[in-house]
Amino acid sequence: MEFTRLNPLTGEVASSAPAMKAADIPAIAAKAAAAFPAWAAQGPNARRAVLMKAAAALEARADAFVEAMMGEIGATRGWALFNLGLAAGMVREAAALTTQIAGEVIPSDKPGCLAMALKEPVGVILGIAPWNAPIILGVRAIAVPLACGNSVILKASETCPRTHALIIEAFAEAGFPEGVVNVVTNAPEDAAEVVGALIDAPQVKRINFTGSTGVGRIIAKRAAEHLKPCLLELGGKAPLIVLEDADLDEAVKAAAFGAFMNQGQICMSTERIIVVEAVADEFARRFAAKAASMATGDPREGTTPLGAVVDQKTVNHVNALIADAAAKGASVIAGGPAESVLMPATVVDGVTAEMNLYRDESFGPVVAMIRARDAAHAVELANDTQYGLSAAVFTRDIAKGLTIARQIQSGICHVNGPTVHDEAQMPFGGVGASGYGRFGGKQGIDSFTETRWITVETQPGHFPI
Repeated sequence: MEFTRLNPLTGEVASSAPAMKAADIPAIAAKAAAAFPAWAAQGPNARRAVLMKAAAALEARADAFVEAMMGEIGATRGWALFNLGLAAGMVREAAALTTQIAGEVIPSDKPGCLAMALKEPVGVILGIAPWNAPIILGVRAIAVPLACGNSVILKASETCPRTHALIIEAFAEAGFPEGVVNVVTNAPEDAAEVVGALIDAPQVKRINFTGSTGVGRIIAKRAAEHLKPCLLELGGKAPLIVLEDADLDEAVKAAAFGAFMNQGQICMSTERIIVVEAVADEFARRFAAKAASMATGDPREGTTPLGAVVDQKTVNHVNALIADAAAKGASVIAGGPAESVLMPATVVDGVTAEMNLYRDESFGPVVAMIRARDAAHAVELANDTQYGLSAAVFTRDIAKGLTIARQIQSGICHVNGPTVHDEAQMPFGGVGASGYGRFGGKQGIDSFTETRWITVETQPGHFPI
């Protein structure tokens, strides 16, 4: 059986994929477990060579990735190619890590005892990837686990099965041994049972999940029943603080990119712009003009910076947030409600804590402007959220910027840069309702290896009994 994914803009069939069921999972998990020992035994440069081939195979599928992302999620060509470029970089970074999976020798108080901490592969890693940055996040779910010597199962998103299948095709072409890289696709109505079966499979040792906080909680609870560690990268409500001494032009550019790139459908998207009152009116004027200049259009035509949002549910959600804020006294200074998935870049000024837009993740092309009395109040507002993934602060005083960055409760914070910023080698993850654990670079090695204490005795033993 197969299921279909419809193009959110045209309603036509964008792709189809096997509709796997929970009953199919034990065989897939067993296959991944059977392939693990031989792959784990491969030397670091052997693993590196295959990963490098995978990066090239991904890049060779550029046109297919663009077509798939446009059709399945309404992405622009620019967003698809940005995804591909960063994803290929992530695979090459993973390849570079194969010789960095280092342990250490630890001084022992026991005479003649050589004590070591070793990093060893875990086994089968389950990676559950979302649709919004599908190549980046699909690759991130499996690349470093593979570099560490694990076998993997990628649970593809029901929203972009073709995009995620292209990743698997590229990795297969690269020459990974049979069973090392596996994919699961399923119809939306079967998602809960399929994911449950994957988490329950005894061969699966760890789970990484990128997606909503609500689903992350469900996954964490299910995994906890088996004492299986999780790495969870969840929702966000990223604040961008603009202080009175900020370069407003730079702040406007960064805020527009952070709020509206991929139609605001990024976990790091700027959801709240917190502006000190002294410069709020001028910032609002410039930012509204910038937002108004950012047209939305059919991504297939490629003539506009914004494409379609993923579905009508997003449209209804964003419209409701705008309406609620307006009814409670906020001002819509750019954009506004939409009737289709081609939503305009929307800016809502004067947002207060009584409005849903203040707290609820929009995951769409709308951003709240919140006015702060001063820097201390701005930090207080920035921390008034359950989320803590990314943040930013704009000021010409770098020492002040760094001080404020340290006060914001988030896994990531950028001084004079946008909230949307990702690099393969950086420790990526959040706090609070944005999840726990870290992807990226050496932090990723810690997430996907087991640390073992091994000793060797070099002198005769002396025991009290």
